[in-house]
Amino acid sequence: MEKNEQRYQAYLQILKEELIPAMGCTEPIAVAYAAAVARQTLGELPDRVRVGASGSMIKNVKSVIVPNTDNMKGLEAAAAAGIVAGRPEQKLEVIADVTPEETKAIRAYLEQADVKVEHVENGVTFDIIVTVWKGAHTAQVRIAVFHTNIVRIEKDGEVLLDLPVHGDEEENLTDRSLLDMEHIWDFVHSVDIKDVKPILDPQIRYNMAIAEEGLRGDYGANIGSVLLDMEGNDVRVRAKAYAAAGSDARMNGCEQPVVINSGSGNQGITASVPVIVYARELKVSEEQLYRALTLSNLTTIHEKTPIGRLSAYCGAISAGAGAGAGIAYLCGGGYEAVIHTVVNALAIVSGVICDGAKASCAAKIATAVEAGLLGYNMYIRGQQFHGGDGIVAKGVENSLRNVGRLGKQGMKETNREIIDIMVGCK
Repeated sequence: MEKNEQRYQAYLQILKEELIPAMGCTEPIAVAYAAAVARQTLGELPDRVRVGASGSMIKNVKSVIVPNTDNMKGLEAAAAAGIVAGRPEQKLEVIADVTPEETKAIRAYLEQADVKVEHVENGVTFDIIVTVWKGAHTAQVRIAVFHTNIVRIEKDGEVLLDLPVHGDEEENLTDRSLLDMEHIWDFVHSVDIKDVKPILDPQIRYNMAIAEEGLRGDYGANIGSVLLDMEGNDVRVRAKAYAAAGSDARMNGCEQPVVINSGSGNQGITASVPVIVYARELKVSEEQLYRALTLSNLTTIHEKTPIGRLSAYCGAISAGAGAGAGIAYLCGGGYEAVIHTVVNALAIVSGVICDGAKASCAAKIATAVEAGLLGYNMYIRGQQFHGGDGIVAKGVENSLRNVGRLGKQGMKETNREIIDIMVGCK
């Protein structure tokens, strides 16, 4: 693939769009971002706040700790953090630089202001509408479809920004239909490393740092430490344990950034950390690591695109299969090894549900990475799942389409039931 080809430039741009830093779970951070922009638009601290959120947003924010809030959870805490201490110009790092004094002010604000959450359904899976008031003045900000996509800003009835929203279509991003496994494989081998190095270096640095912090500290259910204690310290275990530890830290209040993938920090950790662990164990060159990460990240994005940003289908499953592809490449596998790894992995664990961001995500990540590793080890031993085995179809792209259909269409009712269960939980 030549540099001047449309697909080469598109793949680079897709990586730039998806592999961005975020501090904290991305759904509450998106709420904080919308709230920070709403407060900025209003021009003063509001005394009344309404957060309208789609069911999938409520599900994903309900149980996760919002960073820099003294361990508070939920949409109200996320909105208050954005209003009191948000730096809207920092987008998904909007509450990365909160001072201790501001943390106290966030809690005090929630006790004094009228902050409420409302369930809205506008035919958009990812939907946040933050409305704020101060006296007779009001402002409103809407983010839809993906985490930084502000589509409407209004102040005192005057519309300052109004972009069309057509369901879950990501109209403001590079065309993901250009992705397929064959061209991803071509790009991985032909990309100029200088083009991907600035994108991948932060992912290596941030995501390994939070994984190491997760193993040092006491976060969530400490899945990484449990795995190492239970299964030993070989590279297969470490690949799972480090990824799980990064998620445990992130879900449970660790105030370190990660580089996300497909809108998710957990997916960013899963797609990168196991590959980095294997690269270090195998002592491969820096170039091989960059190519393996490029493969893992693009495979994850390709798998996740037809499913959508938020679904009842656990996003870590896609990322675990992507990591399996990257590890297969590091172990000397060719194109056939990579695509069979992906299909095998997805055949094993497709159907794991997403019930929001919280501590158990770490265990799901470990399971997803294990499936990726098993998928590769099946292939090198002459074993695979064949077309007609459940949702597996002949040809990798046909199998990925089936997974996309399952995650987006087939699990809609599952998602509604999960939301009903979670909203009813106390």
